[in-house]
Amino acid sequence: MSAERDAEELIAEAAAAPVDGWGFDWLAGRATEERPPWGYAGLVAERMARADAALDVDTGGGEVLAGIPYPPKVLVATEAWPPNVDVARRTLRPLGATVVAVAPDSALPFRDGSFDLVVSRHPVRTDWAQTARVLRPGGTYLSQQIGPGTMRELSEAILGPLPPPDGRHPEAAVAAAEAAGLRVVDLRRATLRAAFHDIGAVVWFLRKVVWTVPGFTVDRYRPELLALHRRITAEGAFVAHARRFLIEATRPAATR
Repeated sequence: MSAERDAEELIAEAAAAPVDGWGFDWLAGRATEERPPWGYAGLVAERMARADAALDVDTGGGEVLAGIPYPPKVLVATEAWPPNVDVARRTLRPLGATVVAVAPDSALPFRDGSFDLVVSRHPVRTDWAQTARVLRPGGTYLSQQIGPGTMRELSEAILGPLPPPDGRHPEAAVAAAEAAGLRVVDLRRATLRAAFHDIGAVVWFLRKVVWTVPGFTVDRYRPELLALHRRITAEGAFVAHARRFLIEATRPAATR
C-alpha cells in the first residue's frame, strides 16, 4: 500500500467519524495530550459538593459535569451547539441536571443572583458581565480556558506562518473579570505537549476543535494534510502544544 493511499484511508475514516459531544475517546491510541496540573474536574467536583445552585456554561456533551459525585440541589448547564444539547441531556439526566439550549453570544437566561457557583471548561467566550450578574454575592466562577496560541504548531502546519496571537490572554481575562466587579483569587497557566500519531487523528481533531483551523474541510486542505502525513511517516508523531489557564473569581459579598 502506498503512503498516499494509506493517508487517504486514514483521512476518510476520520472524516466519517462522529464529533458530537466534547469527549475525545476516538483519539485513544492515536493522539495524546498532557493534562493541566491543577486537575480541573477534581476542582469542579469539590466545589459542586459545597454548592446549593450551580451552572455549567458551554457544557459540551456534559462530560466534565457528569463526573461529579455530589451534585447540588439545583444544577443547570447551557450549550449553544445544537448537536451537543441532546447529548448533554442524556449524559446529565442521572444527575437531575437541566440543560438549557442557548443562542451563541446570548445573555444567560437566568435571574440575577441565581447561582452560588458558575463553572466553564473551555468556553467559546466568557461574558464576564453576565457571569457576575447571575452569581450570588460571595459566589464563585471557576473556569479552565484556552490560552493564546494553543496548538499553534498544528495551525501553522495547515495554514502556514501566522501572526502572533491577539486573543485569549490570561491577563485580559483578569482585567475583564475585574471590570465586571469580580475579584480574581487564582490564576494558573500551563503549556501541554500534544502528539498526533497519524493523519486521521489530525483530521478528527481539526473537525472537532474548529478554531484550530477556521473553516477546515478535508477537501480544502487535502494537499497540506498529505504533506503532514508524509512528515509523520518519516519523522514520527507530530508534536504541538496546548495552552491552558485556570481562573477563579468571586463576586464580593454584600456589605452593610
